[in-house]
Formats: sequence, structure tokens, C-alpha cells
Amino acid sequence: MQPVDYTTLIASCCELRSNWLPARLEQVYQRDRFTISLALRTLKGRGWLDISWHPQAARICISTPPPRVADTFTFSDQLRHQLSGLALVDIAEVAPWERVLDLQFAKRPGEPALWHLYVEIMTKYSNVILTGKDNLIVTAAHQVSSQQSSVRPIQTGDRYELPPGLTDPIPKLEEPLEKWQERVSLIPDLLKRQLMKSYRGLSSTLALGLMAAANLESDRTTDSLNNGEWEKLFQQWRQWLTALETGKFEPVWTATGYSVLGWGKIGESPGNVQELLNEYYTEELNGQEFRQLQHQISQKLQTLLKKLGVKLAEFNQRLQQSEKADLYRSQADLLMASLHEWQPGMKSITLADFETSAPVKIPLEPEKNAVQNAQGLYKRHQKLKRARMAIAPLIKAVREEINYLEQVEAALSQVANYRKPADLQNLKEIRGELIEEGYLTIPDYRPQNLGTETEFYRYVTPGGFELLVGRNNQQNDRLTFRVATDYDLWFHTQEIPGSHALLRLPPGQVADDHDLQFTANITAYYSRARQSEQVPVIYTQPKYVYKPKGAKPGMVIYKHEQVLWGVPQQAIALLGRDG
Repeated sequence: MQPVDYTTLIASCCELRSNWLPARLEQVYQRDRFTISLALRTLKGRGWLDISWHPQAARICISTPPPRVADTFTFSDQLRHQLSGLALVDIAEVAPWERVLDLQFAKRPGEPALWHLYVEIMTKYSNVILTGKDNLIVTAAHQVSSQQSSVRPIQTGDRYELPPGLTDPIPKLEEPLEKWQERVSLIPDLLKRQLMKSYRGLSSTLALGLMAAANLESDRTTDSLNNGEWEKLFQQWRQWLTALETGKFEPVWTATGYSVLGWGKIGESPGNVQELLNEYYTEELNGQEFRQLQHQISQKLQTLLKKLGVKLAEFNQRLQQSEKADLYRSQADLLMASLHEWQPGMKSITLADFETSAPVKIPLEPEKNAVQNAQGLYKRHQKLKRARMAIAPLIKAVREEINYLEQVEAALSQVANYRKPADLQNLKEIRGELIEEGYLTIPDYRPQNLGTETEFYRYVTPGGFELLVGRNNQQNDRLTFRVATDYDLWFHTQEIPGSHALLRLPPGQVADDHDLQFTANITAYYSRARQSEQVPVIYTQPKYVYKPKGAKPGMVIYKHEQVLWGVPQQAIALLGRDG
């Protein structure tokens, strides 16, 4: 992930000063443990300023409104208490070439600042610190004790001090080519490394951008450049410094991330730096969270299914043992009917079966008589019979639990890669379902508000009918029992975990074979049998689909079904996915 460097920070600040100062602070909301959002009101409108101290994505930019979820963080509560209703009157740099901003709050524009919100954008050392006009720390996003850092502790009540100053030379626009070249090329080394070592304010991304803009490969060394290449690189250097001096930037997307200097442009450019930063870091953090969440859920499902498989095997083994119950009873009956053939001290006795007359060998305990041995066999019969009656419902419950978790696993397999925010939201809904069902425990989990659920997958059949497909079990229930009408058709793979699908039919209209086959193909694609050539798919009217009492989300029974053979590969070709 590309970190916000000094150049990007200045580009963002130039836009914020131009478009969002002065502004009234109306609300403070903490999105997560690394990001606060300030609701700002200006004469032109209202917007949300995100300030993040994320170790990989620290930034400050205008963002989208936060979700409607309760804010339970202490830091935002303290900011809200001190700053609400005040005016943001300035966003100042605290020192030249430092990635630290001072957001100043006063009662109204033109009056002295009462509060200072220091925003330190320094990768893993990023922080947000509130001080009064006396510069004493009131609260901080991340407090640092003297044990954690003897150089710069950050504690409530301490005086705020700037981070240790940089010692590298400051880049200057008036510096001549010869002196600049001499400094950079003093030690033969990789050009990128020497640019970053020779001057402050350069990130790895900026150094590579400078070289690419001058048509220099990333692995070039300082002693390999000719005079013409040095001159071309110096022109890009001056372009960078001019942008910083004038505050004129050009935000663009690049092959590896973004640039605010117009270098390496690909695709359509964002409207401004705020849009660029918000979109880039939202997508990157969403993708990161998606991968972590998917791994967490996948690992949990694998562990649970493995344990249930072992439990089911043990129950089946005990059930097989209980099948001998009738054998012990028949042996006992034979023994009781042939007491006269028993002799003291016998270890076994062979008797003729009542029905087939086949010889049956019955083991005996020699210290017991025939009646006692028969009673022992009757007891074993009763014990195994009780065990069989007890194990049967346990096996049924384990199989139902396995079916449910395999259904969750099928929903998880539908979102193998992050493409858009709905994919992450889908995973959050799956995680929430597992938490509610008791399979996952997350201490700081906050349930989502109603109305924030993701939308169903939506398609249109060849006949123009709408097709809805559930993304997860909770959506499946909503689709089947809240959205479906008596005119629709309900689809599901036969005895295979997968999504519920609903073919919406207006009153009086009937789907033809093409519509039914299209729906069967899509239903087969959104199932655990996605890689199969053909998959049995059933369909029926929604009124014939039932949810058993106490059943888990997505688990239903049905009747009056008809069967089609879905072809997932045709759906893959239609959707343009690799499955």
C-alpha cells in the first residue's frame, strides 16, 4: 500500500485550505480504531473530513459520510466534548518539510485558536493529538509511555513537542543543477536510494516517479547517468518543487497506485486530490480487511467441519455397534429355550437357529449358569437398544450442523476475491451470522443496523424476467420468506449447499424453457458444485418452501419440486468469471 508522503500531504492540505476553511465543526465520529471523521459546514456545503493514523494508510482527506453505527470510542467522545460547535480556522504546517499539521479551532473565524489538533502522518508512528492553547496534551489517539519511548512520550497532561527534526538538507528550487548533481552522485549507489538519502521529503514512490518521468529505469545507479539524463531528471525535480511552491497539483492513477504530480497517468483521472485519496485508501483497506476476514472465516469453518466430521464418524461407529442389539436378544432367546443343553464350565454353546436351523455359536461366561448368561445377553441388548435410540438424534443434529456450515462455506466461496465494497459487506454479514449462531466470538463486535444489508445478485433472463440470488444465508431467508410472492419460482441445487434463487414473475406470465434453464445455470453457479459439468437444480413455488422450527439461517425444506440440470460453465461464460 502506498503511504501518504510529504508531497501528497501538502497537495491535500492545499485543497482543504482552499475549499474547507473556515468551517463549523458540527459532529465528530470515529469510524474505527484508526480513523475519526469531522463533519464540517461551510458556506458552500457540508462534508466529512477523515483523519487517520493507520500505520499503513495514515491520511487526511474529505470522505464519504460514516455508517449509521453507534460510536463507542473514547477518543472521539473527548474530541466531541471539546471541539463541537467551534470553527476550524486554519490547517497549518508546524515546521518546514515536516509531515505534521496543526488544525486550529476557535469560537469564530478571526479569533485566536482555543484548541490545536495535531495530525502526524508518519506511517507506523502516525498519531492525532489534541492540545489546548497552552499546548498541553488533553487527549491522543495513541498514547506513548516513557517505557515505550524515552525520546518522545505522549501522555495526557504533558506538553506537546514536535517529532525529532530531520537532519537531511532541504530541497530548494533555486539550487543549481551542478550542486544538486554533485550531492546526489557523491556516493555511487542506486539513484533512487541516493535521492532519498540526499534530501528530505522524498518517499520511495516519489523517487521512482521522478525517475520514471525522466525515462530512467528503477535500477539505475548514479554513476551510470550521462549529462543528458541528469538534466532531464533535474527538470522533473524542479517540476516537483514548483508544484510544492505554487500548490498546483495533478492527481492521477498510476500502474502501482497514484501520483499528485501527473506522472505515470493511466485511465481517467480523479476529480481532485480528496477523491483520489479517499478512493485509493478505502479500496486498499477494504481489500486488506476482506482478505483477513475471509481467511478468518475460512479457517474457522475448516476447523468446525473437521471436528464435526470426527464426531459424526464416532457416532456412526457407535451406531454400528448398537446394531448387534437384536443379535444379543436372539442369542438369549436361543439359550433360554435350550437350557437343558448347557453344561457347567462351558465357554460357548452351539445351538440351531429357530428359523433357519443354522448353527449359532454363543460365547458363555463359564462361572455363570445358562440363565445368568442369558440375562447378561438381554442386558447387553437393552443397553445397545437405548444407545441406538440416543445416538440417532445426535447423528441427525450433527448432519444438520454440517449441512449448515457447508452452506456457509458455499456462500464464502462465491466471494473469493475483493472486487467492490459489497463483497466486503457480504463477508461481514457472514461473520455476523456465525457470531449470532455462536460459532465465532469477537469481543468488540458491533452488530450492523437494519437497512445496511447488501443487495441480492440481480440478473435478467432471456425473457426479460428479474432473477434474484442470495449472497449468504441471511439473504437467502430474506429472499425466500420476505421477498418472494406466490407468482414467483424458487430455485435451489438439489441436496447441494448453495444460494437460494428467485425468478420474479408478474401475475399471469409464465417462464419458458430458456428462462428456466438460464435460472438453473445461475443457481448451479452459486453453489458448491460450481466446478461440475451438470448440477441437479430443483424449483417450486415459494409457498411450498418451509423453514423447520429452530432451523438455522438458510436451511429450508420443500415439496412439489421439479428438477432441471443446471450447467455452471454456461453461467461462468455469461458472467465473465473464472469461477
